[in-house]
Amino acid sequence: MKMKGKALLTIVSTVMAAGVVLAGCGGTQSGTGTPAAGGAAKTEEKKATYTFRLAETHPPDYPTTMGDKKFAELVGQKTNGRIKIDVFPSAQLGEEKAVIEQVQLGAIEFTRVSSGPLAEFNKALGVFSLPYIFDNEQHEWKFLQSADGTKLLDGLSASKMIGLAYYDSGARHFYSRKPLNSIADVKGQKIRVIQNKVNIDLISALGASATPMPYGDVFSSLQTGVIDAAENNWPSYDTSNHYQVAKTIILDGHQRVPEVLMVSKVTWDKLSDEDKKAIKDAAAESVSYQREQWKAFEKKSEDKVRAAGVTVVEVKDLKPWQDAVKPVIDKYRGEFKEQLDAIDKARK
Repeated sequence: MKMKGKALLTIVSTVMAAGVVLAGCGGTQSGTGTPAAGGAAKTEEKKATYTFRLAETHPPDYPTTMGDKKFAELVGQKTNGRIKIDVFPSAQLGEEKAVIEQVQLGAIEFTRVSSGPLAEFNKALGVFSLPYIFDNEQHEWKFLQSADGTKLLDGLSASKMIGLAYYDSGARHFYSRKPLNSIADVKGQKIRVIQNKVNIDLISALGASATPMPYGDVFSSLQTGVIDAAENNWPSYDTSNHYQVAKTIILDGHQRVPEVLMVSKVTWDKLSDEDKKAIKDAAAESVSYQREQWKAFEKKSEDKVRAAGVTVVEVKDLKPWQDAVKPVIDKYRGEFKEQLDAIDKARK
């Protein structure tokens, strides 16, 4: 009898251990049983639960962060709370380039980043840095929401990231401590740019001096005269307080660089098809909300800057600007021919 008891105990222990191992695979499990005929219970496969992190560089009330939060909310709704995404704004998890590298490794699951730095990881996205390739917002979004725009997002999978959606970031303009009444005033100025070849070539084509530096250094560099000017969209010009030291902005709209919402391929490959669909659908649905938030914030920023006494110069004729940077387009046309042809097609 003692031997039988020990054998029974061993079998029970083995079964329990196996159950623990299985339950530990794929996150915490949850589910409901379905009664079978004859009163016996047939248990459905339990669905995994997850808690993920989404890294965001902008403040909590910034339009991209608001888009992130809407996306997270929609994912929660579509999965009945099984998938929870916590948004970490204000670069709590690191600046964009460092976060992209962490997403590649799967150490951070989701992020929203500019397509600018993403070009270092997926060359084709560098097309967005080229100047004046979009006529206006409508042209830009017609391309982004086309099959060709989706193809660019899908290309991120080769870099261990899955592009989920584009977010709005408006148009970028030049602003300066010095007068900026026309393209002639840009010449000779020291202008801060994002560190990439296209931006440096753009500034050179305008007769100015490109000065790459981290975004966080721009305010003090403008204040002390290390640089004369910088370029960005209305919300960034406002929230960075650059308008307090660079009191002239010229609305040339030289670039429209979209944001990208994405997930680590390491994380993606662990998800069920059902969960992948829920996440993709949530991302697509969050875009219209993010764009609404962008428009409202952009208007608020412009009103605030104008009220502060900043000189705002409208550009009535873009042709001199476009002619000046044509050599930049020509230089990179071979490299981005497929993307530029698709952008031209979206113009029709």
